[in-house]
Amino acid sequence: MATAAPVETAAMRRAIELAARGLGRTSPNPVVGCVVLDSEGRTAGEGWHERAGGPHAEVHALRAAGERARGGTALVTLEPCNHTGRTGPCARALIEAGVARVVYAVADPNPTATGGALALAEAGIDVEGGLLADEAAAGNEAWLTSVLRGRPFVLWKYAATLDGRIAAADGTSRWISSPESRADVHRLRAAADAVIVGSGTARADDPQLGVRIAGLSDDEISQPLRVVVDSGATAVKAGARVLDGTAPTLIAVAEDADAAHLEGLAPIVRLPRAAEGRGLHIPALLQALHARDVRSVLLEGGPTLAGAFLAAGAVDKVVGYLAPVLLGAGPAAVGDAGITTIAQALRLDVTDTARLGPDLRITATPIRHSRPEEN
Repeated sequence: MATAAPVETAAMRRAIELAARGLGRTSPNPVVGCVVLDSEGRTAGEGWHERAGGPHAEVHALRAAGERARGGTALVTLEPCNHTGRTGPCARALIEAGVARVVYAVADPNPTATGGALALAEAGIDVEGGLLADEAAAGNEAWLTSVLRGRPFVLWKYAATLDGRIAAADGTSRWISSPESRADVHRLRAAADAVIVGSGTARADDPQLGVRIAGLSDDEISQPLRVVVDSGATAVKAGARVLDGTAPTLIAVAEDADAAHLEGLAPIVRLPRAAEGRGLHIPALLQALHARDVRSVLLEGGPTLAGAFLAAGAVDKVVGYLAPVLLGAGPAAVGDAGITTIAQALRLDVTDTARLGPDLRITATPIRHSRPEEN
């Protein structure tokens, strides 16, 4: 796009900040932010997509702007939609509001919603795309991944010592990471549609997997679907904390597993076993979750499940919490991932580092060309 005016760049950056407020609440829709400037370039209205089924960001911003939107500019993080679903098309709302210009960051890749830019242009509105596209795409990475790959976005989180251990030799692991790191994990859970653990974690830790954020009430917190990958249907028993009603729970079992004892405890989904090794077929698991409108997953499972996801090419981002602790023995952070030689190593691009109390948080994304294509 042409070089944007500083006021438009600042407004788009604000729209990206607003969009982030919808994380964890808009699925299966994207997070979107919008800022409307009046004809003099002053902020007239702001809005974001607050929840699935509710008004889109453009509608909130236009309502706030009122008549000041006429002749003004709308800055939107995603190309305005051009279809009618639970809400009307945002392109039509912008046209009816009389805006003179629309600038969006990321083109909409969803074939059922795209075409908004063309509709706006045909109505005589000046339209430009691509402003702060990389920043806006990063904020909407889960939804964009789900559209482009046809499966949920997967973030693998783990906490380990500096020598890569997630527990001591006797299995004890509470607590390797600091309170600050554990609080940060709850932030990740709140932004995800589902959190996944395996049978090993279910047995060893009896995790509850709910979101708890200091200063926020239960009504203010979005609880993710809790998913236990329990291939043999042997790890989850009556009374397990994951069944406590805090959030919905789904238990994934093998097609041939005897899961009669789980009836009435939680919904189950039966999936094929992995072609090689233990566990379930990971692409089938992700497809089943996608069909349930899950667009983002936080993988909190142990080394076996993490290895299975990595082997399937199904990890999109890694967040590792490294504690300044040495154990020398104990289970490693990741198990067999199908890597047998250094040439097959999954290389990562570090995108962020931060100190959380005494710990170091490293955020990284896989470099896709270093691994075989996904199944």
